[in-house]
Amino acid sequence: MLDLQQLVDRENGQVSRRVYVDRDIYEQELEQVFARCWCFLAHESQVPNPGDFIASYIGEDPVLVVRDSRGKVNAFLNTCRHRGMRVCRADEGNAAAFTCTYHGWTYGNDGKLVGVPGYKEYYYEELDMEQWGLVPVAQVESYHGFVFGTFDAKAPPLREYLGDLTWYFDFLFDRREGGVEFISGVHKWVMDCNWKFGADNFIGDGYHVPVSHISARKAGFGGSPQRLASQATRQGASYSVNVQYGHAFTVQQQTIAQAEATPEFEAYSEAHIEEAESRLGPRVRGWAPGISTLFPNISFLPVRRNIRVWHPRGPNKTEIWNYVYVDKQTPPELKEIMKLYCSRAFGPAGAFEMDDGENWKECTYSNSGYMARQYTMNYQIGLGREEFHEELPGWVLKGTNEHNQRGFYEHWSEMMSARSWSDVENKFPKLRKSQKR
Repeated sequence: MLDLQQLVDRENGQVSRRVYVDRDIYEQELEQVFARCWCFLAHESQVPNPGDFIASYIGEDPVLVVRDSRGKVNAFLNTCRHRGMRVCRADEGNAAAFTCTYHGWTYGNDGKLVGVPGYKEYYYEELDMEQWGLVPVAQVESYHGFVFGTFDAKAPPLREYLGDLTWYFDFLFDRREGGVEFISGVHKWVMDCNWKFGADNFIGDGYHVPVSHISARKAGFGGSPQRLASQATRQGASYSVNVQYGHAFTVQQQTIAQAEATPEFEAYSEAHIEEAESRLGPRVRGWAPGISTLFPNISFLPVRRNIRVWHPRGPNKTEIWNYVYVDKQTPPELKEIMKLYCSRAFGPAGAFEMDDGENWKECTYSNSGYMARQYTMNYQIGLGREEFHEELPGWVLKGTNEHNQRGFYEHWSEMMSARSWSDVENKFPKLRKSQKR
């Protein structure tokens, strides 16, 4: 196992460039991070009916998420127990059973092996059908309809793993009765970059916006100058909030209803602010949720209703899945407006996306050289100035900073070095059981 002690130095705000390009480090990530952490698999709105399924991943392992005939959502390693062929090669659908197209082994939507060609003639009825069902994901749980899974049976329960990030999760996904749903369809594309660049950027990098996205903003993708000025009057100081297990989010103080991506959604949010306040308390009038990353690889961009998953495909390749979510009770015409807006701003052809993609690709390439790998990245903005905030859980830093990134990489280093979850130090006390009400 690699010695990772020198790769991440949170105290001095430095991270080795090797963590983004080294093949051995990447292979250890698949084992130490992705196979042990809670990873996002699907949203329950994507599998609403018995038999509904959707293909997903944990790291590079294909995972089949399926609601069985009894209504329970399960997740299995999407490989046949005979020779390893995917038993489901569709992205989504509905099925009572899944048949491997190589040798014909068939599994029920509960994962049990129910059919084997030649069971009598070739196996002499001696094959133990109970033993050779699909490999289940060790733990599967959901929170506000978000289904997570981990291959580690000894990982802490999902609610404990989310910790004080539930303050943020409730804020986004429990504003109206019925919660949220994913708009049908998902953008998927492959980018020549390390997966951590995306997770790092979405965890709270406001530093790059005035430089990288200036052209997109001048072209009006952030809104007209008049509208941007109007939104600015609503907003106060921004804060980066670092909580348990490498998770982090940003919030911004607001004086009136929060800024939204479009005028139509600003009117929608204002019309339902009292319902949100009845569910979440006065914070809905004092704070606006910003970008976030739930460790290791799911990020949120709430003002544009984007959810981003960074699926690793090697040290220098990432498959990006981009979802759009809305309140279930959102009128159909507003759902369509948000879907079109997100396609134009983000996604493979989005104006902002092209800026980010170019940055991450070039960073991955330039860090791959021998001499480049001898140096560290600088994560020193706001170093040592974190403080406790009475209203916000976790450690907090005001303004533009790299506080959240430092927490992300420190936890990454801990996961990469720990032999088991019992070795992972939780540096953040449970500040409160719930701030939902």
